[in-house]
Amino acid sequence: MFRIMVVDDEEALVRLLTHNLRKEGYEVIAAYDGLQALELIKKEKPDLVILDLMLPGIDGLELCRQLRRQNIDIPIIMLTAKDDEIDKVVGLELGADDYVTKPFSIRELMARVKAILRRTRQSSSESQVTLIQAGPFTINFDTYEAFFKDRRLDLTVKEFELLGLLVQARGRVLKRDYLLDTLWGYDVEAGTKVLDVYISRLREKIEPDSKHPQYIKTVRGVGYKFDVANEEKFSV
Repeated sequence: MFRIMVVDDEEALVRLLTHNLRKEGYEVIAAYDGLQALELIKKEKPDLVILDLMLPGIDGLELCRQLRRQNIDIPIIMLTAKDDEIDKVVGLELGADDYVTKPFSIRELMARVKAILRRTRQSSSESQVTLIQAGPFTINFDTYEAFFKDRRLDLTVKEFELLGLLVQARGRVLKRDYLLDTLWGYDVEAGTKVLDVYISRLREKIEPDSKHPQYIKTVRGVGYKFDVANEEKFSV
């Protein structure tokens, strides 16, 4: 689960963002001034920071500057009530990853959060995880190959990517809109049929009985999770 820190001195806004982020499945940490945020970031190590520009103590620009000086490369989305191009440029030059001007659409902010976390996750996967073994499955991200025991699975690129996401998140439920957004770039209801088709195809290729899936399990009303009966043989 991704951990997101919200830093803003407006308590009502913090509550609103916390509510919406938790609805999306994120863990949320709140801070109300720059000094508190700096200490919490070092302690809690969030995956992303939503940071207001105007803060008591030290402002958002100074906080961003201090984080980057200390080689803390957590992604940052800066919020500001100012529609000032100079502040925007300075924030980005100091290492902010994105910039949103108040008032903003919650839907737009959630989309930007997802996009940044997706890029971060992909970058981390590419640089660190190249081979996963889970139960009878072996997933090789370098060669885009997947094996069941010693048998190479005949998967399309998209089927491989879907299996890779599920295996990496083993035991955790991945929401339908997350899978759609990550693999196809959208999360609209009309796209859910596409995901159903790919899940069905993948089950036909990896399950002993696709009608009674053992590995790719449906969590009704939420999404899917990958499970193996014996995880003794799990390594990254």
